[in-house]
Amino acid sequence: MKKQIQSTIDALLPLYAQNGDDLPNQALWHHPDIEQIHTIQQHLISLLFPGRSNAAAQPLADFLHHQLTTLLPPLQQEIQKALPFRWKAAADLHENRPPIDDLPTAAQQLLDTFLQTLPTIRQALITDVQAAYNGDPAALSYAEVKLAYPGLLAIAAHRVAHELYRLDLPLIPRIMSERIHSLTGIDIHPGATIGNGFFIDHGTGVVIGETSHIGNHVKLYQGVTLGAKSFPLDEHGRPIKHIQRHPTVEDHVIIYANSTILGGDTTLGHSTVVAGNVFLMESTPPNSFVTRAESGVQIRTSSKKDNRI
Repeated sequence: MKKQIQSTIDALLPLYAQNGDDLPNQALWHHPDIEQIHTIQQHLISLLFPGRSNAAAQPLADFLHHQLTTLLPPLQQEIQKALPFRWKAAADLHENRPPIDDLPTAAQQLLDTFLQTLPTIRQALITDVQAAYNGDPAALSYAEVKLAYPGLLAIAAHRVAHELYRLDLPLIPRIMSERIHSLTGIDIHPGATIGNGFFIDHGTGVVIGETSHIGNHVKLYQGVTLGAKSFPLDEHGRPIKHIQRHPTVEDHVIIYANSTILGGDTTLGHSTVVAGNVFLMESTPPNSFVTRAESGVQIRTSSKKDNRI
């Protein structure tokens, strides 16, 4: 058995790079700790929705203080691990970004800036809770929305991850979003910009791409995709990063189940309704009603402000 183990090790060793570069075969020694990030994320969700976890009732200020003092030291540590990927990630090598000389200070500064966004995140989530309650006749209380709705959990996690993404923090926002994806079936890239009063009903199978822009008071049903048409390639045949690839959805739009909206040049005008099972790769004027037709899709416009089904 010892010979078999050593033989296996000898065969495996050449298949791992250990020089710290961002390579397909790189060992993950010096990357953020996935389990630690999941724990931090749970503390952040509990901070934004006190009582959602198993924590015992206590003075709110004491609870908030405990959550922050618990999550901040490990979060700073994970930020410090992630920051080097600003300049050594495979997609960013051509940008020749200089390394950060003082990683602990840079991590603390980023963390301080992130902390300032938490009240804004909390305020946005209040509007999301209201939107879910108003948008679903089956919701009998705000508590039900906060405790049981997977769409709200996905939105809360996204609003946290998005602020970290905006601070140019590598890896951690995506790790956070993919954990919630695995829990809810809702896939929101942390780069997506989402306005207030956002409601995802049912949620399973929703996909929102990195460069999507979603306005205020938008409602999506299960199976909706806001995706890209295709990926422009660079001279090496690799997808070009950081360009607009996903749709813009203006205020008061509803997209019903299993509809797919594609393209960075596609805009759904405000108060548009997209019926279920629509495949759309073109923009719509405000107050449009989009349905399937034998020839493709049919877009009708209305002078009415509200065009709901």
